[in-house]
Amino acid sequence: MFQKILIANRGEIALRVICACKDLGIRTVAVYSEADRNSLHTRFADEAVCIGPAKSARSYLDIPSVISAAEISNADAVHPGYGFLSENSDFAEVCETSGLKFIGPSPAVMRLMGLKQMARAAMEEAGVPILPGSKGALKTVEEGQQIAGEIGYPVMLKASAGGGGRGMRVVRSEEALQPLLAQAQAEAAASFSCGDVYMEKLVENPRHIEFQVLADEHGNVEVLGERECSIQRRHQKLIEEAPSTIVSPELRKRISEKLREAFKAVGYTNAGTVEFLMDSDGNLHFIEVNARIQVEHPVTEMVTGVDLVKSQIRIAAGERLDEILTEPVQIRGHAIECRINAEHPETFAPSPGRITGMNLPGGVGIRVDTAAYHDGVISPHYDSLVAKLIAHGSDRAEAIARMRRALDMFVVEGIYTSIPLHRKILDHPDFVAGRLDTGFLARTGLAGVDKK
Repeated sequence: MFQKILIANRGEIALRVICACKDLGIRTVAVYSEADRNSLHTRFADEAVCIGPAKSARSYLDIPSVISAAEISNADAVHPGYGFLSENSDFAEVCETSGLKFIGPSPAVMRLMGLKQMARAAMEEAGVPILPGSKGALKTVEEGQQIAGEIGYPVMLKASAGGGGRGMRVVRSEEALQPLLAQAQAEAAASFSCGDVYMEKLVENPRHIEFQVLADEHGNVEVLGERECSIQRRHQKLIEEAPSTIVSPELRKRISEKLREAFKAVGYTNAGTVEFLMDSDGNLHFIEVNARIQVEHPVTEMVTGVDLVKSQIRIAAGERLDEILTEPVQIRGHAIECRINAEHPETFAPSPGRITGMNLPGGVGIRVDTAAYHDGVISPHYDSLVAKLIAHGSDRAEAIARMRRALDMFVVEGIYTSIPLHRKILDHPDFVAGRLDTGFLARTGLAGVDKK
């Protein structure tokens, strides 16, 4: 087992990794920017190293600075968390050449999964269902017109090397393809330093379903069920839950078997999430693999009892899955996660600033993952996440009831948060009934709520 792990991240995920390391008796090294000098992850890690100014490009994204911090602190492994360098294959490769174990997939597999059209090809070969579309990046407008004519409009243009809604455009007619392709390519190049864009058939208002996978370094793969992530705004998830109300045991088993085959075939190791869109007929279509731990991993932990971050570390240390998962994985009850963001609940404008008052909810079935605290600052330099609020119950109705109770007891003063919006969503009859899709907010009129 590792003696010391450097956490190449900040905020709640850095604290989450620290907790897992403490459970395993591993010392931790936090890295921080000047803006995060007083952050909780620097306080609770065994050591902390400043790696640069507030701007992430000169701190959390600066590979030489992170590697130097690992070397001077004598760390023997690096956990990247999510975001920042977590899916950067060059960073994983530098870790390897520097004698540091990267807690994640190999650089080669990360490169394969990072290019979405290549990931599509790998999944298709293993029998995982994919959406009709281009076989690779579009080279010309004429090629795009031909493919769109074959699969039918509307279609979606997507950046090959990125996500988060950047480099994505919906095309509803042949006339609109040329300008929208140019826009998508320019945005992809600016966001990901790669202007490649591919095409898929557009599924209107789908459900967003993702499967959690663990794979060890001995060829063993386990799928830990699915998460429903359909409550979104501009492709950003707001609420996640496990299991999905729409995935039958038969569908779960069938997709899990295909994913085991696919992950074995590509030599995937560590944690990964496979994202799908579900159409109105209940068919799942592969869209991408996230080669890292996900923000929403706690809902899977709550219903399976498996500590995914500890599992990541143990897999990276060479342990086999049958040593980590000593019993068959079973889904027990239901879990829901609300992402509490520092933003105006009506306009969605970012709301950075100092927290002047705070009360975290508790009680049976409630978990809060956060790095926020009274008198702490939500920085304008980074993600606006304040906390992840997770509720677990014996069934979905109990999970919803506990989440409502927790939202009512969650107080954050000094900044706006999305808590009022979450209250509205949890009370909406369509949410209660499980009638979910990615157009939920627009369809229900909840894209703007009364501020409180």
